[in-house]
Amino acid sequence: MQGLNRDTIIAIFLLIVCGVFFYNTIGIKAFPEQMSPALWPRLILSVLTVLVLIYLFQSIMAANPVKVSHGGFKGWLRHYQNPIWCFLCFFIFLLLMPYLGMLISGVLFVFVLMTILGERSPRSIAINLASAIFMVGGMWLLFTQALGVILPTSMFTYAF
Repeated sequence: MQGLNRDTIIAIFLLIVCGVFFYNTIGIKAFPEQMSPALWPRLILSVLTVLVLIYLFQSIMAANPVKVSHGGFKGWLRHYQNPIWCFLCFFIFLLLMPYLGMLISGVLFVFVLMTILGERSPRSIAINLASAIFMVGGMWLLFTQALGVILPTSMFTYAF
């Protein structure tokens, strides 16, 4: 077993954050004869805490942490290109949402990100487009029609 490495420190920090968030759910006011509004945050935090505990256990048991040499700025960019693409696409998604609405900008975001990170054959592009339309459209329908949540609209989807 090795001393504290970066992953162990991050896992401990995440456990503290989960604990603080869980403690804050105690102050959520519950009403009689209703499901407590703190139930879902507590459930999600419980699952997140279990996952962080697994992460902590794995980080402690790691015998030899891998030291990566990226080879300068170009090597660093090549190593972190997928997360950079994700953040860049999400930033553009947030910029487009007020103009295109949640539905259209969400479909574009999922399609573009899947295409950038995945295979770029005509068949894969068609599957990416169908997946984006089906998944984002389904979530949009669930939230707007079934749950009555008001999501950002555009001039193309204002009637829905």
